[in-house]
Amino acid sequence: MASTLNPNTATGTPEPAEMSAHIQNAADISVIVIYFILVMAVGLWAMLKTNRGTVGGFFLAGQEMSWFPMGASLFASNIGSNHFVGIAGTGASSGIAAGANEWNALVLVLILGWVFVPIYIKAGVMTMPEYLRKRFGGKRLQIYLSVLSLMQLMILQISSGLFSGAIFIQLAFGLNLYLAIFILLIVTAVYTITGGLASVIYTDTLQAVIMVIGSAILMGFAFHEVGGYESFIEKYMNAIPSVVEGDNLTISPSCYTPQADSFHIFRDAITGDFPWPGMTLGMTILALWYWCADQVIVQRCLSGKNMTHVKAACIMCGYLKLLPMFLMVMPGMISRVLYTDKVACVVPSECMKHCGSETSCSDYAYPTLVLELMPNGLRGLMLSVMLASLMSTLTSIFNSASTLFTMNLYTKLRKKASEKELLIAGRVFVTLLFGVSILWVPLIQKFQNGQLFHYMSSISSYYGAPIAAAFLLAVFCKRVNEPGVFWGLMVGLVIGLIRLITELAYGTGSCLAPSSCPQIICGVHYMYFGLILFCVTAVVILGISFLTKPIPDVHLYRLCWALRNSTEERIDLDEEDKWQEEVGDDAEDDQPEESRGCFRKAYDIFCGLQNTGPKLTKEEEEALKKKLTDTSEKPFWRTVMNINAIILLAVGIFAYAYFA
Repeated sequence: MASTLNPNTATGTPEPAEMSAHIQNAADISVIVIYFILVMAVGLWAMLKTNRGTVGGFFLAGQEMSWFPMGASLFASNIGSNHFVGIAGTGASSGIAAGANEWNALVLVLILGWVFVPIYIKAGVMTMPEYLRKRFGGKRLQIYLSVLSLMQLMILQISSGLFSGAIFIQLAFGLNLYLAIFILLIVTAVYTITGGLASVIYTDTLQAVIMVIGSAILMGFAFHEVGGYESFIEKYMNAIPSVVEGDNLTISPSCYTPQADSFHIFRDAITGDFPWPGMTLGMTILALWYWCADQVIVQRCLSGKNMTHVKAACIMCGYLKLLPMFLMVMPGMISRVLYTDKVACVVPSECMKHCGSETSCSDYAYPTLVLELMPNGLRGLMLSVMLASLMSTLTSIFNSASTLFTMNLYTKLRKKASEKELLIAGRVFVTLLFGVSILWVPLIQKFQNGQLFHYMSSISSYYGAPIAAAFLLAVFCKRVNEPGVFWGLMVGLVIGLIRLITELAYGTGSCLAPSSCPQIICGVHYMYFGLILFCVTAVVILGISFLTKPIPDVHLYRLCWALRNSTEERIDLDEEDKWQEEVGDDAEDDQPEESRGCFRKAYDIFCGLQNTGPKLTKEEEEALKKKLTDTSEKPFWRTVMNINAIILLAVGIFAYAYFA
């Protein structure tokens, strides 16, 4: 097959053989060039159109975003190249359950728009750690969550996105894996450092359209090639590789035979790879953290011009989240049917020959389908889809990471920093993320049998469950306090690290070589482990909170659900630490414009550091603050949003019931 890979003995990194031939035609190259021109044009338009010269303008797009770009950005930020690689690969190896896991979002995006975002807006926060500081006071929760979130972005989201995106570039262009990653970093750096959230959201909108159209075209080609849906089901269940013996190994048929429950989303509670209680409860808890308390997602909703637009964006994202099952999982399964010996390889030497990994080639299911099935021109379109999914995710992550660092950590070191200094600090921090993220790529290749989806889900379960418990109780239980939440998060962190470090030390094993990890630690499925970790964290938070002093209501108005509609004046627990009141004047802003040279003016415009106009008076600042914390809606549009939310839930229930 033309897509065969040969291992690089010097580095251990697979080197592609004759892969560059896939895009050595004018049609593919033209499509990719047009794609980049469109993205750069949209990015430049957004940079010039929006105000990037203030903290609110750069990090929250001035809170002037409408529902369509917001909804598209929510989807594009969530669906990255790691989804096309990870979910399609898991679908190829185990069936449709991975796609059903995406449908948890249908409920959680509604909870985000109807419950959590109104609280965050009324609190007047820009980041999730900032909400914890306002809700509970003190600095340790804010600093802890900021550092942990940055670590999660580097360890989980950035590294997995880079690795999966590099797979496509590696297969299409014939580049070394690390050279491909370096190129990706250079491209994404330009968007994040110069554009701000508004530029990211507008380019995300274009990327989302390209992703949906391109992957839908590939799905059509795939189903046509396999002979329709009924033929697809029959052929998938018989997709067994021709080489099942070798390397002096005795291989069980269960390692290479499609699972009997491949076309069921609810699987055995004990032996299933996606046990149904873990899917319905454990992964819902994980989704609660991701959709309602993760900076990357919530930051987009905080940029909305009003609550109606926020809710409409959440509904739009919910409908789009129905698509991964059909656009990614099923094409990945079809790839196993069409390229069985490669995608479903089980003998280590065969897998090394096909993709350079001894454990599995399932993560190459979608890239192989793109490069082998699509004709010239459309292959270039699909590579553009992969680049779009990667760039939209990475730019969103880098922008949110820069927000977390600047607003929660840098302001602790430089309390009198000017706005310009904060904007520069956020941009400089992004450059530090690049090199650190690459360090995790070798581990991803070995983790979870080479299945990227399980890598992402397992680490997210260990990390996200305690945070989900903290935010859920912070919003719905006004009795919880700072000591309870802090020590609850500490207990959750220790338990999660024990599981993670043990898995890294012993490995997760494979069908051919089970892990020697102690059963008492690794014997519990990661979905169940996340559920247990959530409950333990919640018990610790509640226990310590009820044994210590409560927070008076005067500090909680509009910060929790019970007091969400209070009109009383709130005395913030963090009042004395507000960096906004200590921001120093930027001496450069007082310079006359004539004193700046042409190069300096161009630099300021490119980075959004130019002067933005006269300062607001105290009265204007108060009016603006009241507008930005307003969650009121017109009755007609509130009713329209509620009806659409009910319809979305009904569609989700039908989808679950149909594939159950």
